[in-house]
Amino acid sequence: MSQKNKKQFGIWMDSHHATVVGRENAETTDFSVLGHSENPAVEHKSSEKTEHNSEKTHQQQFFKQITVLMQNAEEVHITGTGTSQEQFMHYLAETPQFKNTVTNESTSNKMSDESLTQFIASKFN
Repeated sequence: MSQKNKKQFGIWMDSHHATVVGRENAETTDFSVLGHSENPAVEHKSSEKTEHNSEKTHQQQFFKQITVLMQNAEEVHITGTGTSQEQFMHYLAETPQFKNTVTNESTSNKMSDESLTQFIASKFN
């Protein structure tokens, strides 16, 4: 399978926002923004345990929203700030649909959609 036909995606993410970049179909060579995902802030709960469980639930929902945008991914490059990239890589490895997906990561500041698209394209070319 040639490099151009692989299902390749890039994600910029932090703990509250993600932007997913990929090719809209296998014949397309250009990357474009496929969507954005938000992880709302957790409201303060009465107990620390309840708050922690709520954070975990929100994070799982956030990760699921992202994976919906990258069906049948073969390669994923994850970039952004904080520890969310590593947590998302673990989530992918534990998800049967993505267990064979090749993942790479890097650290970068927030960038515009156009800059992210160029950055991800350079990672796969």
